[in-house]
Amino acid sequence: MPEKPEVLTVVSALKSRIVGKSIKDVIVRWDNIIASPSVLEFKKGLIGKTIRSITTRGKFIVIFFDDEALLIHLRMEGKFFFRKKGEEYNKHEHVIFTFDDDEEMRFHDVRKFGKMYLIPKKDVYRVLPLKNLGVEFDDSSFTGSYLKEKFKNKKLPIKTVLLDQSIIAGIGNIYADEILYSSNINPLEKACVLNIKDCNSIVDSTKVILSHAIKLGGTTIKSFTSSEGVHGLFQNELHVHGKVCGDCLKCGGKILKIKVGGRGTYYCPNCQKFKEEKL
Repeated sequence: MPEKPEVLTVVSALKSRIVGKSIKDVIVRWDNIIASPSVLEFKKGLIGKTIRSITTRGKFIVIFFDDEALLIHLRMEGKFFFRKKGEEYNKHEHVIFTFDDDEEMRFHDVRKFGKMYLIPKKDVYRVLPLKNLGVEFDDSSFTGSYLKEKFKNKKLPIKTVLLDQSIIAGIGNIYADEILYSSNINPLEKACVLNIKDCNSIVDSTKVILSHAIKLGGTTIKSFTSSEGVHGLFQNELHVHGKVCGDCLKCGGKILKIKVGGRGTYYCPNCQKFKEEKL
């Protein structure tokens, strides 16, 4: 699933293509992708509207019009392709936006898990799905003290807690593994036992890793590409995720793969010991 760097890469690719364009038509070929409002209201609310800006919030793409905001969550395999009006549809192209220049932006999603929401612009950050999102990794309020407070009653493994979007928005499975490896924290360690030093390390690692990933266009892995011809390079920089039985870059030991909260998780048992093992 695309995480914050990948979503930012998508937005960067879209900005030069769609900002300033007006939507002439909307075709929905798979209704379930439209989370709210109804498909009819969704189409009526967008036709004739001009795109003013585009940004992100967590893993969501946020497209602003004068009075509305279009939220898009790519989920597992969502991506956008641009085609000329009249070109044959691919069977996985489920929502088609036709602009005033007759170029089409097609939402392609093999698994059909992607979601779109059309919300009044004034309410976009005050209602679901954005209302309950936590801080962004580059927000000034993202500090060790903030995490310590959020972690204090969390008895779940830290890997699971890092994926909680109500605490930090935008971190997913790949980057959680990389952050914990960089911080020398075992993914199964309970979040509540982490001290302020651990929390500061998580903050520092998150900022460094996500910033570097953004510069490299995110991680192109499995089926994710941000758009046609745009591929991330951060997969070449991964130190632990996907490196099962590979050598740890720090100690030379073997990377292991386990399940944490049902998610495949990679770590080095030598470098990422439980706190009691470090005593």
